[in-house]
Amino acid sequence: MSDRTIFELTGSDRVKFLDNLVTNNVPAPGDGLRYAALLTPQGKYIADFFLLAEPERLLIDAPAVVAPALAQRLSMYRLRADVALAEIDLAVRRGTGPAPEGAFADPRHPALGWRLYGTGAGDDGTDFDALRVEHVVPEAGRELDGDSYVLEMGFERLNGVDFRKGCYVGQEVTARMKHKTDLRKGLARVRLEGAAEPGTEIVSDGRSAGILHTVCASRGLAYVRYDRATGRMTAGDARVYLS
Repeated sequence: MSDRTIFELTGSDRVKFLDNLVTNNVPAPGDGLRYAALLTPQGKYIADFFLLAEPERLLIDAPAVVAPALAQRLSMYRLRADVALAEIDLAVRRGTGPAPEGAFADPRHPALGWRLYGTGAGDDGTDFDALRVEHVVPEAGRELDGDSYVLEMGFERLNGVDFRKGCYVGQEVTARMKHKTDLRKGLARVRLEGAAEPGTEIVSDGRSAGILHTVCASRGLAYVRYDRATGRMTAGDARVYLS
């Protein structure tokens, strides 16, 4: 997977340092992969990534599109902590068939298969966009951007947020959205009758109801306003239905 960047985080404070920043608990060696995100203090998305603990380091498997912002923010928070962050030459393979030796299960959903870290990048030919649409899994640079709130994007369902852990950056906003409000917007799977391009506005009764994102054949992912995602919805010339 050439669209991924792998960092290693080393130093005696690496676990405590990262655990104070991200939405999920940092794994211990032997725990497998863990999915998490780094947020702004206002609770908005900066980056999502997988974490893998080894005896002397933590690996951070991040989308390449958000890797520079992630590295910059982690470096800003480092201060006097005994940690060092470096990009490393490690490739990622993924698939949904029989897992090769040394592979780790994708923690977001069993249907997303496995990930293997080593020298060869790529996948086994699985249509991962179709899988993401089927299971409503967002991707950086497509559904996820700097205006995203992770609960609206399904991170709790995807095992990317732990509400029992201690404080982290953006926790107050995230906890308030969880416990004190009903989500009015969110990522949803839609069915299309007709063709529409990602980025097309979804309109319902003359009002904006959302934005279409990933499209696979007649299905897609859309960020919608639930109170307006009713009645006759269109994206360009296509009819849109929540599915």
